[in-house]
Amino acid sequence: MEESQRQKKIASVLQRDLVDVLQGAATQGGMSGILISVTKVKVTADLSVAKVYLSIFPNKNAQDLIKGIKSNTPLIRHELAQRTKNQLRRMPNLEFYIDDSLEYIDKIEQSLKGKENPIEDRDLLEKRKKS
Repeated sequence: MEESQRQKKIASVLQRDLVDVLQGAATQGGMSGILISVTKVKVTADLSVAKVYLSIFPNKNAQDLIKGIKSNTPLIRHELAQRTKNQLRRMPNLEFYIDDSLEYIDKIEQSLKGKENPIEDRDLLEKRKKS
């Protein structure tokens, strides 16, 4: 089912404000070398849940950072509610996920460039088999 205009509008408002909240929290928390970007926000049809996809650079800190963000979801939701109180009547529940699409694209490019050649290295075939 396609997203309605209302869903798209709420998603764009949340995405814009989430970037400010998360990047501000990262710099205040002493993580000055980390870049957090909100790649996509999908809002359910009843506007009760917003799925937020985050891209975190450098990637080695992504798992620890997403755990911290998930544990602070109520604080992030409150901050967002304060920022969007004139635009949204109710703040949707936030669910955070890591967006690894850039990493996936990079692996495909590396395979196409021939860095990992399964013909020459037979051990790579096991990783590529479909289950």
